[in-house]
Amino acid sequence: MTATSPTAPTGTKAPTGPTAPADTTASTGPTAPTAPTSAPPPSSTTAPPPPPVAATGARLLRGERNWWFLGPGGGLARLRPGQLTEDGTLRPGAERGLRQAGLLTAPAPRSYALTVLTSTHCNLGCGYCFQNTAQDSAGGSRPPRIARKRLTSRTITEILDFTDRQMAAAELAKLRILLFGGEPLLNPRGCLELLERAADHGLASAWMISNATLLTPALATGLADRGLRSVQVTFDGDRPDHDRIRIRRAEGGGTFDTIVRNLARASEASPLRWIFRVNVSQETYRGVDSLLDRLAAALDPARCTMYFAQVGDVGVGYGNDLRHTRDLSARFTRWQRRALDLGLGVARPQAHRPCATCGHGDGRYGAVVSADGTLASCWETAGKPDWEVGTVSGGYLPGALTRDRWVGCEDLYRRDEDRRTLAAFHDTVDAALLDYLDETGRL
Repeated sequence: MTATSPTAPTGTKAPTGPTAPADTTASTGPTAPTAPTSAPPPSSTTAPPPPPVAATGARLLRGERNWWFLGPGGGLARLRPGQLTEDGTLRPGAERGLRQAGLLTAPAPRSYALTVLTSTHCNLGCGYCFQNTAQDSAGGSRPPRIARKRLTSRTITEILDFTDRQMAAAELAKLRILLFGGEPLLNPRGCLELLERAADHGLASAWMISNATLLTPALATGLADRGLRSVQVTFDGDRPDHDRIRIRRAEGGGTFDTIVRNLARASEASPLRWIFRVNVSQETYRGVDSLLDRLAAALDPARCTMYFAQVGDVGVGYGNDLRHTRDLSARFTRWQRRALDLGLGVARPQAHRPCATCGHGDGRYGAVVSADGTLASCWETAGKPDWEVGTVSGGYLPGALTRDRWVGCEDLYRRDEDRRTLAAFHDTVDAALLDYLDETGRL
């Protein structure tokens, strides 16, 4: 069993064959030492028992030629024959070896994760958005949404004061900010001011989730100069499907060409990197192959990272008939391989780790703040009535009051399939990706 240190997402320069029985090399940095398969004699000091493997968030994935181990700290190991039982359980010696190599240890958070909604309004009318409160009754492009709020200088002051207190309590010196909405660029001044002022509060990096329809070269440069490193943009399949679904709220027009043009111009003006989420549904999956070709031709593939995700219903009546079948997993695998072959990055599989914001019931390592300063446990409930868990001026409410409001990522999604089916789907896709990265020398 050979382990590797954590790596950035996979790709040509971006984040994440016949395989040898025990070698795995990282895409960055040297190969870590081989983990031993037996433990040394116990010391005279009694230590508390380590947590079970499942409790660490580690994953075991069955590849075509071997099993893969993903550790909670980002490490990766290829397991030799005999290190697992027939049903995929680690044998005691293999588990001890992984512990000795540090691959079953989750590192403590190194930065405070702050998500800020600079505007709760959006200029698009996507029917599946979790900030909608219902579908458009007229069948148009204006589904009702959460109330409009806009980040102000006064609220930025309160947010940064709150963040200072939270970081001091968690003994963290670095801050990572996510600019979120609505559409954050409906309030460009709020985005720029927040990043500029956060520089005096330990800002280490920032990223943004945006539809990119309002992104200009000047704005991209200004944001990058203030610490923004990447922007996540969503595509709903290729141009024809995208322009039926991801439409302008005012007049219902398409957005695909505007988005790609803005990204190309922003790329020329700034060093920003792009993360592309491709929404997969019965409306979009047929166009994903051509989307990849189009994006690779229009943009610098080395600055782009792809990931593919099913669209789910968060209670607003948007159905997705695609099921997590073997055929769909084969499509995901084909899309990932095509992206890599085009020079695009593909996010490397990871262990299960708690979200910095919603994964801790007291918000110790991160916060989601709406534009008016109210706190939510997760961005999926930000700005929604009756889901507040506090305010930046008053702090978090007592746990007894927030217990039923504290939700995690995707807790509100309504799915027809059970968790076991979903987990098996993701394990199959992720194992196939690791196999291909290994075959092609990208691992």
